[in-house]
Amino acid sequence: MEPDKTIGAINWMDITVEDAEALRAFYEKTVGWNSMPIGMGDYNDYCMMSPEDHQVRTGICHAKGVNASIPPQWVMYINVANLDESLSAALENGGEIVNGPRNMGESRFCIIRDPAGAVVGLFQH
Repeated sequence: MEPDKTIGAINWMDITVEDAEALRAFYEKTVGWNSMPIGMGDYNDYCMMSPEDHQVRTGICHAKGVNASIPPQWVMYINVANLDESLSAALENGGEIVNGPRNMGESRFCIIRDPAGAVVGLFQH
């Protein structure tokens, strides 16, 4: 599935929790998703797929290593044109950085908390 790279579009959602194995099993049974393990060294995170078309829809990750500071809630990732400019604007307008910024291949992302306390990811392709 090719991600929507439109600025302002929501391109991904995932959740980071202490026990990704248990939460993976919960969503497999509750929603019907299938899972695909992604090796992270000594543990697996998971891509969750629709059962009919096998498209990856979301991720369930362990709160370990660089993900340890991510709160256990569904985080949506919004495309931005320039991550550094968006982070500066967030900080200047009452937001804070929760995790990152980090590289993911040729892309970059960061998780922020807005002034209302909600957490969101910013993603630059």
